[in-house]
Amino acid sequence: MKIGSIQVDNPLFLAPMAGVTDWAFRTVCAQLGAGVTVTEMVSSRALVYKDQKTAKLLRKNAGSICGAQIFGNDPDTMAEGARLALEISGCDFLDINMGCPMPKIANSGDGSGLMRNPELAGRIVEAVVRAVPVPVTVKCRLGWDKGSINVLDFTRRMEDSGAAMVTVHGRTRSQLYSGVADWDTIRKVKQQLSIPVIANGDITGAEAALRCAKWTGADGLMIGRSTFGDPWIFAEVRAALAGDPIPERPPLKDRIAVAVRQFELAQQDHGEHIACLEARKHFAWYLRGVSHSGFYKQQISGMTTMEDIYRIAKEISRDLK
Repeated sequence: MKIGSIQVDNPLFLAPMAGVTDWAFRTVCAQLGAGVTVTEMVSSRALVYKDQKTAKLLRKNAGSICGAQIFGNDPDTMAEGARLALEISGCDFLDINMGCPMPKIANSGDGSGLMRNPELAGRIVEAVVRAVPVPVTVKCRLGWDKGSINVLDFTRRMEDSGAAMVTVHGRTRSQLYSGVADWDTIRKVKQQLSIPVIANGDITGAEAALRCAKWTGADGLMIGRSTFGDPWIFAEVRAALAGDPIPERPPLKDRIAVAVRQFELAQQDHGEHIACLEARKHFAWYLRGVSHSGFYKQQISGMTTMEDIYRIAKEISRDLK
């Protein structure tokens, strides 16, 4: 598939997730099989106001095609924010968030709130397309709620406005992350558009990925929460889609080594203090399903230094399997 002029040989996407897909985690996922990554969403308004914390979120990772994602609801501000995001990041494409369901975002008319105003959403895409020389993509949901599912008309408008690709999360805004993703509707979106369509939602592993790809006919798959502590999911899904044997999950000591590498990258990016705070949740995710890991999860919750991380990782590798 292609995103505009960009050839995508591995259409497995790491979903942009606030507070999760920082440069360090994106780097690890790219190394382990993600073909396309996207930054955490950043506010176009904050970019225009030269907020330095926001700019730091846009660091482009190596090893994959990388997009920068912005959100907002004013066409002019979004256009300027897109130009700045590209200038700061050097990313390969620009993604517009029209799917975030969080109340503070959606209720302000940003994120999935734009699905209630398709005309404005179309003008935003047109403005951003004019502002940047890279492909512009859109991530959206099915609609605001069960009674206002408008993704078919909405995605047609996105294509007509110049979007080079759309990603559809198969839930409404009101569902947040509950219930079951509606792959039937994603299939209908794919059947009506000529631009690539990426399926997102409930891709929990190799088997689910095969079913989603076959049923929706999507050009690519975007994996979100299932990557938490499990960047190996990309290699497993890629093998399944290719009809190859699913690779075995690495032993725990090797998984912990990857986690430590991620936290070292985070230290390079954020500094030790922030890296250790972020590592608390990531480290616990790496231990999901590991027997007798509760003792170490308690220790992880109090980590404040890289030395804490190294000590706990060493003890886990020694004591747990």
